[in-house]
Amino acid sequence: MTRTHSRAWVREAVRIIEADANRSADTHLHVFPLPAEWGVDLYLKDESVHPTGSLKHRLARSLFLYGLVNGQIGPDTVLIEASSGSTAVSEAYFARMLGLRFVTVVPRRTSKEKIALIEFYGGECHFVDEASAMYSEAERLAEETGGHYLDQFTYAERATDWRGNNNIAESVFAQLRAERHPVPSWIVVGAGTGGTSATFGRYVRYKRHTTRVCVVDPENSSFYGAWEAGDPGYATGMPSRIEGIGRPRCEPSFVPGVIDEMIKVPDAASLAAIRLLRERTGHWAGGSTGTNLYGAFRLISRMVAEGRAGSVVTLLCDGGERYTNTYYSDEWLAEQGIDPTPYRAKFDEFLVTAHFEG
Repeated sequence: MTRTHSRAWVREAVRIIEADANRSADTHLHVFPLPAEWGVDLYLKDESVHPTGSLKHRLARSLFLYGLVNGQIGPDTVLIEASSGSTAVSEAYFARMLGLRFVTVVPRRTSKEKIALIEFYGGECHFVDEASAMYSEAERLAEETGGHYLDQFTYAERATDWRGNNNIAESVFAQLRAERHPVPSWIVVGAGTGGTSATFGRYVRYKRHTTRVCVVDPENSSFYGAWEAGDPGYATGMPSRIEGIGRPRCEPSFVPGVIDEMIKVPDAASLAAIRLLRERTGHWAGGSTGTNLYGAFRLISRMVAEGRAGSVVTLLCDGGERYTNTYYSDEWLAEQGIDPTPYRAKFDEFLVTAHFEG
């Protein structure tokens, strides 16, 4: 195949991906009900309404465009990824759109619902027993097939244009323009790859906003320890029960310099929060959204105590239907030794008194 033909294919591939983005309306910004007298508004950016149902749809689109414009993806390229689920679902979607083979390395504990979605979009799952083995196995498969390792954990922070181009940060600020507090006091996100926190952190600095960025991190994850110790090599080596955000090592895409605060979140609190969310709003979300809510509640409690009005924005990362057999199953919670009841009581008290203790 000549270089001219390759460029022609790339042009068409970029057009296809951009056309898909244009067909998808921007995601919604929901209001979480809080007492009006607090003077604080809480918003949830609903990333579950993307075509593939999660925040990772944005990342997958960016990784594909990044690979295409850098000459790494062509008409016969086998695409490889290491993913705990949602990123792979979205990447399988884009791979099928371009007629490319996609193989993802996933831990065996990944939810059946996510595996089914990957396969629904034509992706292939390659299983490993330990999450820590995902990276090396993905590299091996890429070398074996002569393919391209999309490598979300390395390229997430650089594949997204943090200055604009309708990235998630630009979208949030555009949607807040008519609100009473259009520049949020806090943005609260998790750190699955570090790409989302890097995008928000860079964007608010570039636009000279006073907004601060808080990253929440679940049990067993390495990001909080790495940030606290100032050590990018920090690793717990342990799997997280909150899919999509907790990592056994600090990933290369994590940019601690753009983060203003981090909060470590108990898994039981994350899962109590998503049940609360469903009861109070009707929105059904995964565990990472609960982690986000815990952090948002902590910050809002602080704001009310200090007499500061403002707004807080966090993310509804994916839909709860992917976790019917795990996070929403009382049997699964019992098997894991997770009791969300005490945290649910704390949340109920917070929503009345604004007082919140972790």
